[in-house]
Amino acid sequence: MKIRDVMTKDVQVARPGDTIQDVAARMNSGDFGFIPVAEDDRLVGTLTDRDIAVRAVGKGFGPATAVSEVMTTEVVTALDSADLKSALDAMGDGKIRRLPVVDKHQRLVGVVSLGDLSTRVKEKYAGEALETISQPG
Repeated sequence: MKIRDVMTKDVQVARPGDTIQDVAARMNSGDFGFIPVAEDDRLVGTLTDRDIAVRAVGKGFGPATAVSEVMTTEVVTALDSADLKSALDAMGDGKIRRLPVVDKHQRLVGVVSLGDLSTRVKEKYAGEALETISQPG
């Protein structure tokens, strides 16, 4: 089974110029804490609720701060054609709970979460990945 078979395809996307207040409001209304940041269809970063709390609020940035100032720019991705085990390995190795998925042209096509994978792979592998991801860095 391939990542494209289990990934979430309908993904909210932020733009680098969006304000953290606008994105936080979208996170709140959609009940999610992670959003890919893209220019056109190219992934340029990710933003989490933790990024907003630690990198923005914790450093005194205001609500009008641009997403580009606090987003994570070094993003691990998975190819949509990769197998599920490789996604679990990447997530475990990088302690990543949500993995942006790109196609062969490096366009953002979805996101796969540990929850998505845990329903489709052997419990053993999902459990091992969760254990690795959850260990303190």
